[in-house]
Amino acid sequence: MTEPAAAPRVVIADDQTLVRGGFRMILGAAGIPVVAEAADGAQAVAEVLKHRPDVVLMDIRMPEMDGLEATRRILASQAGADCRIIILTTFDLDQYVYTALTIGASGFLLKDVSPEQLVAAVRLVREGDALLAPSITHRLIKQFAPRPASQPAGHGDLSELTPRELEVLRLLARGLSNAELAAQLTLSEATVKTHVARILSKLGLRDRVQAVVLAYETGLTAPGQD
Repeated sequence: MTEPAAAPRVVIADDQTLVRGGFRMILGAAGIPVVAEAADGAQAVAEVLKHRPDVVLMDIRMPEMDGLEATRRILASQAGADCRIIILTTFDLDQYVYTALTIGASGFLLKDVSPEQLVAAVRLVREGDALLAPSITHRLIKQFAPRPASQPAGHGDLSELTPRELEVLRLLARGLSNAELAAQLTLSEATVKTHVARILSKLGLRDRVQAVVLAYETGLTAPGQD
């Protein structure tokens, strides 16, 4: 018998005490420990460096240091290598959320998320997948992604991808899961996972969210093509 995976350890960063308390209670009831809370971005960075959590629930609009800068600092630190950040927001179509995704956040949740969705999201990103709600994430990227002009700085060149990898990336940008990609391409899920891993490695991307963003920014996928 395989040992069950340990519960993800979480830090909650939000300047509203009620939000932090509510999320802590929901996660605790599901057996997910909240190892620290933070009321601003600077405190969030400090708590992440101290506790090395698996997942951070990060509000964007906070005093002292906002969630975007805190996300940048966490992901640039040693603690950021194994840490996944979920952005908390009140508005789904938000320029700040888009920016957070481009710098490495693994997805976002609306603050009125159901308890079941919150728990599922924390477990999902802990396993290394990206939190993509296709309908919302897709509209978000379409609205805020710059029109393609040149390869965004800091990432590998799409010319490094094979034709099959480009095909996988196009479908991935539509929000398809590994199972859906496998069915569409008549491949096994294991093969799809290998393709996705190679795409991320070649392009120097953290996860699927950044791959989706890059597909739009380079013009590989354009609004209306889905």
